[in-house]
Parts: sequence; structure tokens; C-alpha cells
Amino acid sequence: MKTQYFTASSLDGFIATEDDSLEWLFPLGDISESSYPSFIAEIGALAMGSSTYEWMLRNAQTVAAETGAAWPYTQPAWVFSTRALPAIPGADLRFVQGDVRPVHAAMCAAAAGKNVWIVGGGELAGQFHDAGLLDELIVQVGSVTLGRGKPLFPRRLTQPPLALQSVRQIGSGMAELRYLVPKA
Repeated sequence: MKTQYFTASSLDGFIATEDDSLEWLFPLGDISESSYPSFIAEIGALAMGSSTYEWMLRNAQTVAAETGAAWPYTQPAWVFSTRALPAIPGADLRFVQGDVRPVHAAMCAAAAGKNVWIVGGGELAGQFHDAGLLDELIVQVGSVTLGRGKPLFPRRLTQPPLALQSVRQIGSGMAELRYLVPKA
């Protein structure tokens, strides 16, 4: 069982624009040609921050057109937010706030031996890292630059560095990098 941060990033290290748009990402490739289908099959629980969840709310029609449902996940999900947010009908959601450690324990129990996915954003993934709970980063780097926006991983990680496990080309617009997170 691993806790994984799987995300896409621009070449200059941003997961979204300043206004949380992902429009830059969609022209870069077909998700079915990436490792996502095999990745999601191994996920038993997921967590996301409020900005990611609110993107899902704003784009429910687009998500439904692409996946067949406004909420594309069958796994239980924990949404970290200090604000009250509406639930998506049919989604198995838990709204939480505060320390990621007790939430991670609940997620692991619900995952029943499968992996835990930190969907986004970078700050939430950083909190899991700070608590010593993050095992792997999987970053699909797109062939665009945004100049500014929401950072991939707003943490300084230099010693020990992440351990590169693999590099995979996805079409002509993406490269997937897999890193193990060394434990202190």
C-alpha cells in the first residue's frame, strides 16, 4: 500500500493557472494512453483540497461528458476544506479539515490494502509529505509553460532528493516521471 501524489504539471512546475484552470492540459494527450487507467485500478481511497473539489463542481458537465458521471470515482474521497461545500450527488465524500495524519489513517483503512491517491493540490500533497506519509510522486509533465499559477509541490526537497524510478513518453506532449519519496 502506497500513498501517491499523481498529477499533471506544466514544464515550469504549475498544476493549474492562477484561477485554477486546467484548460492548458486537455490538448496535450489522451488520458487512456497514459498510465492513469492502471493507476486508478489500484486506488482504494483519495484525498483532494477544496480548490480541486471546487474545480470538479464547476466542471461537472465536462467531467460527465468525458467519464459518464459528474463524479468519476467509485472510491471514497476525503475533501480537505475549511469551508462548507456542497456534495456531489452519488459521490462517497467526507469533508474534513486539519491534520492529515488521522485522516490518512481512516483513508488507509477504507482503502483495504489498495493505494491512497492525493489528487491535488500541491499544498495538500506537501502536508502529507511533511507528516512523513507520502511514498511516491507521479508527475505527467506537459510540453507547455504557464509562467505562473498553482505550484506542483510548494516544498523544498533537496536532502535526500527524490529517487527517480521511471520516465515514460506519452504521445508528443507529455512525459511521465515517477519518483519515490525517501523517508528521513
